[in-house]
Amino acid sequence: MRNIILSALVILFTLVSCNQKSKQQEETMDSTVNKTETETTIVKVNPTAFSIKGIVDNYLSLKNALTKDDSDASADAGKAMVVTLEKIDMKKLSAEQMKIYMDIADDVKEHAEHIGDNGGNIAHQREHFVLMSKDINDLVKTFGTEQKLYQDFCPMADGGKGAIWISEVKDIKNPYFGSEMLTCGSVRKEL
Repeated sequence: MRNIILSALVILFTLVSCNQKSKQQEETMDSTVNKTETETTIVKVNPTAFSIKGIVDNYLSLKNALTKDDSDASADAGKAMVVTLEKIDMKKLSAEQMKIYMDIADDVKEHAEHIGDNGGNIAHQREHFVLMSKDINDLVKTFGTEQKLYQDFCPMADGGKGAIWISEVKDIKNPYFGSEMLTCGSVRKEL
C-alpha cells in the first residue's frame, strides 16, 4: 500500500512539473512573438515616404494568376516582380529600415525568380508562393500600404500545415488550389 501511495505521489509530481514546464515554454514563445512584433512596429515607415505599391501590385497579379491555375501568367508576374524589386528607391529609408527591407526583399526576389523560371510547373510555383506570402505580409506590416488588403488563410495549403496569402478583395479566391478549391479559406484580418 505504501508503494502505491509513493508511486501516485511521484506520478502527480511529474505531471505538475511537466505542466509547469509546458506553461513556461508557452510564455517564452509568446514573449518571443511579442518581441518580434514589437521590433517590426518600431521601424514602421510612412507609406508616402517609401512605397511598396509596385511590389504589392506584382504580388496581387501573381496571386490572381494562381487562382486561375495559369502558370504562364504566374511566371510573367514573378518576372515582373524581380524587375520591380530591382527598381525600388530606398533613399528615404534609415539604415535599420533598409536592412529590414533588404532581408525581406531578398527572400521575395528569390521566390519570384523561382516562380518566374517555372512556367508550366504550378505546383512548384505554389510552394514558393507560400513563402513569398509570408514575406509580403511582413513587408506590408513593416512599411504599410496605400490600399485596403486582407490576410487570408487556407488550412489545407502547404501540405495541410496551412498558409496565408494577401488579397485586395474580401471574397476568398484561393491561389493554393485554384479551380480545385477556389473558395477554401477565410479572411483572417484586414491590413
